[in-house]
Amino acid sequence: MAASVNRCVCAFSRLQRHISPRAARISGCAHVYAGSAPHLCSRSGTSTRALSSGNSSPKRPDTSLFVPVTLKAEDSSRDGDVGAELTQPLDKGELLKVLNRFYKKKEMQKMASDNGLDARLFHQAFISFRKYVLEMSNLPADLHIILSDVCCGAGHVDDLYPYLMRHARIIFPMLDCMDDLRKISDLRVPANWYPEARAIQRKLIFHAGPTNSGKTYHAIQRYLSAKSGVYCGPLKLLAHEIFEKSNDAGVPCDLVTGEERTFVDQDGRASGHVACTIEMCSVTTPYEIAVIDEIQMIRDPSRGWAWTRALLGLCAEEIHVCGEPAAIDFVRELMFTTGEEVEVRRYQRLTPFSILDQALDSLDNLRPGDCIVCFSKNDIYSISRQIEARGLECAVIYGSLPPGTKLSQAKKFNDPDDPCKILVATDAIGMGLNLSIKRIIFNTLVKPNVNEKGEKHMETISTSQALQISGRAGRYSSKFKEGEVTTMHKDDLPVLKEILSQSVEPIETAGLHPTAEQIEMFAYHLPDATLSNLVDIFVSLSQVDGLYFVCNIDDFKFLADMIQHIPLNLRSRYVFCTAPINKKQPFVCTSFLKFARQFSRDEPLTFEWVSRHIGWPSSAPKNIKDLVHLEAVHDVLDLYLWLSYRFMDMFPDTILIRQIQKELDQIIQEGVRNITRLIRATDTSITDPLQSHGKPELSAASSSAPSRARRVQGGSGAVGDNSLTSRLVRDGLLTPDMIRQLQREWSRETDTTKQSSPRANYYDDAGKRGKRKK
Repeated sequence: MAASVNRCVCAFSRLQRHISPRAARISGCAHVYAGSAPHLCSRSGTSTRALSSGNSSPKRPDTSLFVPVTLKAEDSSRDGDVGAELTQPLDKGELLKVLNRFYKKKEMQKMASDNGLDARLFHQAFISFRKYVLEMSNLPADLHIILSDVCCGAGHVDDLYPYLMRHARIIFPMLDCMDDLRKISDLRVPANWYPEARAIQRKLIFHAGPTNSGKTYHAIQRYLSAKSGVYCGPLKLLAHEIFEKSNDAGVPCDLVTGEERTFVDQDGRASGHVACTIEMCSVTTPYEIAVIDEIQMIRDPSRGWAWTRALLGLCAEEIHVCGEPAAIDFVRELMFTTGEEVEVRRYQRLTPFSILDQALDSLDNLRPGDCIVCFSKNDIYSISRQIEARGLECAVIYGSLPPGTKLSQAKKFNDPDDPCKILVATDAIGMGLNLSIKRIIFNTLVKPNVNEKGEKHMETISTSQALQISGRAGRYSSKFKEGEVTTMHKDDLPVLKEILSQSVEPIETAGLHPTAEQIEMFAYHLPDATLSNLVDIFVSLSQVDGLYFVCNIDDFKFLADMIQHIPLNLRSRYVFCTAPINKKQPFVCTSFLKFARQFSRDEPLTFEWVSRHIGWPSSAPKNIKDLVHLEAVHDVLDLYLWLSYRFMDMFPDTILIRQIQKELDQIIQEGVRNITRLIRATDTSITDPLQSHGKPELSAASSSAPSRARRVQGGSGAVGDNSLTSRLVRDGLLTPDMIRQLQREWSRETDTTKQSSPRANYYDDAGKRGKRKK
């Protein structure tokens, strides 16, 4: 029996030497062990792609995104204890010395780097490999024998290299399929993604001009005269406007937005014309005419991909593009890649607007037709309260209001018989609303922004943004035939003049976004990766040419991480994560999470279930907090409707949900009409940071802080906007109720202390109390 075992050992040793790992190192191959994945050689696969694409070297991946896969015990015990039977049990102390000696060899690290394992991955792989070797009770036979040989001096420490690489490929599966992943994430020729559009010779007509120049009007006239057409706009309000205008003109037109499908045909047959939000346009349906509005948004860090997709993919004989002249050269260059020519039609503003030489200085100087533009809700609340304290009525418009409420407020402001003659609004008025404004007044010139990397910061508004907002003054269709622009504070006025004197920066890049199909192909190669990690790796490996950039995906990842623990198939998970929700609203995020959980249980989200969740029926808001909550509830109903068109069986009660959403819109409209009363009923330390420390209300003119100080503190126009209280509330660490409770406790404690001890001893007593609390 002993002789037989010895013969087996000798035969196995000869076999191991025959396929020597050192020989494998010399040849650059690592597929000498049974069951290993195909050889990883990043250079060989890349050269072919480099020749075909004209790019000499692929983009190096961000290996910090590579998350190691946790090994399962059964994966490594398939060989039982054969290794120990053929040789002898391993000494853990000797093993540790051998492994550490191997790790310190620079040659090993260099070879690993040549095969895609950079210093960071090499370290992670070694730590995992060492733990695996030292803690696993039964190692694979070939690894056990090699380790035994090295410990006994019969083998070389370098012989461990192929086994480390085999282990690295198991815990980092992306190493073995890097070539495939790079091909999937190659975004350099997006025009080829739309074969239907490339199969026809399209004619592009660019209607270029500033706001209120009639460029969109001319494009829509051609749209209405066509046999079929699609209008693609940036906002639901714009899509609704074209939908109504088309049907009023006797041209049957359907409406398609993320949350709504309206067919004019009672049998549900599609009309020849459709007005849609740009994300919802079809790139496979043939049309005679297509209109793409606000083309300059193709460079938007978050939504630019939708304009790129429409411009490259719409199947229409004529594409009418409307937007700023700054986009002309870029659209021409983009169309050069498709072999399509661009005809440019230029328009001038129909009514002039001028920059005044005087700032408003005080709200006492307001006139009918004035619109104060703010970039925060707090400013809107504060200024609207100060306006109505002067006996004036004002309308209020900001982005999170439901569309019906925005239109209601716009109608109130535009109505010559309504006593409301002042408008307080955010830059939400820049598109989609026809307003009778005489003078635009910028409360501040600084607004929060997000760059392509998802980084948030405060910055001065761009020339494009300033022109878009200023252009709302003196519109052609309004009673004011000339517009005026100024600022609230006099030291902002020279800055505004400088901004408006500059030419708009030319557009240089267009946004792209990974599709569900691309992410599914990534998941096929990396089945254990989370969706957030898949998207991260995709963006890290993606290659784009100089005309494009990958849009910011922070919101997508935020939602992906939120529902990662919920069991969903990849396609459903991807769809959920593309839902357009406001992640700053905790109630909306909570609802999103509950929707996903209910969906994962295969339990339909019924009207009764949703009603219980949102607390329907809702009562009229009693303060600003209530109003903000109702706006969040409206967003939750929007989310339900959005998901209902992707998962009809699971979100069945769209008719009932839409009905209560209309009722909710009416409740919110009533709340906004009484917004001053709501502000008065709300703790001023929360709604108006200017008063958070008990200061008397200040008008825009009486504020002692200079405008530049206001800019530094977030453009709110409020001195206390960056106070600790405001920041804690804004970050969700404290609630208004908690602050009120703290204020009451502090007041009681202060009063008690003053009554029980002399003033001279007050601070000593307070210090002692603080120490005792600690």
